[in-house]
Amino acid sequence: MEFIDYYKVLGLDKNATAADIKKAYRKLARKLHPDLNPNDKTAQQKFQQINEANEVLSDPEKRKKYDQYGKDWQHADAFEEAKRQQGSQGFGGGFGGQRTYSGGGKAFDESQFSDFFESMFGGGGFSRGGGSRQTAQFKGQDLNATLRLNLTDILKSQKQTISIGDKKIRLTIPAGVEDGQTIKIKGYGGEGMNGGPKGDLLITFEIFNNTRFKRLESDLYSTEEVSIYTALLGGEITVETLTGKVKLNVRPETQNDTKVKLKGKGLPKYKKEDQHGDLFITYKIVLPKNLSEKEKELFTELSKLR
Repeated sequence: MEFIDYYKVLGLDKNATAADIKKAYRKLARKLHPDLNPNDKTAQQKFQQINEANEVLSDPEKRKKYDQYGKDWQHADAFEEAKRQQGSQGFGGGFGGQRTYSGGGKAFDESQFSDFFESMFGGGGFSRGGGSRQTAQFKGQDLNATLRLNLTDILKSQKQTISIGDKKIRLTIPAGVEDGQTIKIKGYGGEGMNGGPKGDLLITFEIFNNTRFKRLESDLYSTEEVSIYTALLGGEITVETLTGKVKLNVRPETQNDTKVKLKGKGLPKYKKEDQHGDLFITYKIVLPKNLSEKEKELFTELSKLR
């Protein structure tokens, strides 16, 4: 697997803080996002790389492994386990004349670790039975991508083709997917080691709310203005939903901030296009302005009746 310097990808050095990483990622993501560079394959490739870099460097545990083991960081646990099994025997001279590596907690540079890892597993490690040799297989690196959609794009399941490097992947986007939700596509990640399985592709969704509604899971919320006369005497108003306009009957003497529910007028539930959330509407009563003298007189009479 080709080594990618994630620090260099984000324009940082190894002493970068978590805040530095977050700031650099956001700046580059805005610049290289596919929506702003629709026909630029180089920008798309760089966008994928900064997503990978951010995924690793923004996670303290992953970053620690990456700093110590470089491109083989995903196999760090297996390496540490091998070190523990060797115990006090150390790593000198036990693997076909390879270099000597002392335990002691010192970080190995990438070339040292790669040579050692290959000597243990890539070229045939010793079996527990002692004598026969076997090859340990390791899963490839998972890849990460971000897919931006409008809220109105998730009303129904849809198929999309996305580009990951030089690969084109056709996937089905389930209706009702959540903002920040991640789905896994098995076998579309990096190549495995020693014939191991490929890694997976993890796609995180960013849902942009291009509507006037507030979203909470599959339910939607909005406010509607109601005149004081309709609120007092009752009447009919027209309101918008995601699927068109509907008419509502307002009861007489409706109070400000009254909430009504339009059942089934929310978003489809995740992977269940036939089931929908609800739309909750809050009435905001609008008082008249610039009253005429006659209107003031009538309101004064009404106030005396109360």
